[in-house]
Amino acid sequence: MFTKAVSLVLSAVLMLSGVATPASAAVIGTQAALAADARQTQIADIQRSLSRDDVRQAMIAMGVQPEQAQRRVSSLSDSELARLQSELDSLPAGGDSILAVLGILFVVLLILELTGIINIFHKP
Repeated sequence: MFTKAVSLVLSAVLMLSGVATPASAAVIGTQAALAADARQTQIADIQRSLSRDDVRQAMIAMGVQPEQAQRRVSSLSDSELARLQSELDSLPAGGDSILAVLGILFVVLLILELTGIINIFHKP
């Protein structure tokens, strides 16, 4: 009885394993490929700015975990990335400028606040 059940299950598995599922693929347009590449470049630039030691120290001082901010950057929408990138580009040049650090930190905290990750600007 047991061998009959095993052989029945094995037969069913062998019959179903030969069924092929259809695969589908589509051609990616040039604009979509360029947009994906631009997005990855923006994410890399922003994360490079956030990984600086002075920025990390300022985030820790304000109670934001730098790793959480790094992870959050990759989940921002395209418009949020563009806005953050333009803010970073408009900051003064000079890696040791305290205004640049505070500006980057404020933009990151604002985005985290608007998305509901943290509640820094919330009144109790």
